[in-house]
Amino acid sequence: MLLDQRRRHVLELIEEKGFISLHELATKTGVSESTLRRDLEYLDGIRQVRRTRGGAAYVGESVVSLEERSVTSLVEKQRIARSISETIGSGETVLLDGGTTTLEVARALIGKELQVVTNSLAIANLLVNSPGVELIFLGGYLHPKTGVTLGPLLNLALSQLQVPRMVFSVGGVTEKGLFNSNTLLVEAERRMIDAAERVVLAVDSRKFGKAALSPLCPLDRVHEIVTDEGIPEDWRKRIEDLGIELLIA
Repeated sequence: MLLDQRRRHVLELIEEKGFISLHELATKTGVSESTLRRDLEYLDGIRQVRRTRGGAAYVGESVVSLEERSVTSLVEKQRIARSISETIGSGETVLLDGGTTTLEVARALIGKELQVVTNSLAIANLLVNSPGVELIFLGGYLHPKTGVTLGPLLNLALSQLQVPRMVFSVGGVTEKGLFNSNTLLVEAERRMIDAAERVVLAVDSRKFGKAALSPLCPLDRVHEIVTDEGIPEDWRKRIEDLGIELLIA
């Protein structure tokens, strides 16, 4: 089992139980306790679990459905979406990753004449009847909770694309870079970033200083960050020092 896969499995077991002992983890995973201690140290460091004497407790956010996530920081996401929409002109091509923030971006783009490329079923359903939008839906394995396509078929399609602009969101932003909770999602997003001339990160301020299970890319791989006014001052300075454009919605 690969490192990320093992840690995801360990995290899922802890999330399912709430608390689990090191001995039970070793029994369920077939992994040595010394290796599991290192995994728990890593998961504790990214604030997904809290190590305790003889085990670990879950303290992260569950991978919940798109519907459940859509109500979180909705006002901020709508402001971010409107700000991004204002920068996208008629006739442009934009690649939209799946997620609640990018869904709001898609909603803000209704009425414009655009070519929209996406792997999000929710975004495709929203835009399919929009008369000004030429919609390109990227197929693959449909992840049941997030509603996005992932896997080899999607990656093959992305390898054949080149787009002027990509808009995406993430599960966390730290000094080490961007993070998401799903290794397949991270792989797809890396290919999206490679396919885009301009990479725009749409993320609400609560994500700054927070990590998730899978590293995505360094922060300076992004050309522009659009967030809300709750972003901490030290993060404003860090972003500006990296030469990344910062837009406060």
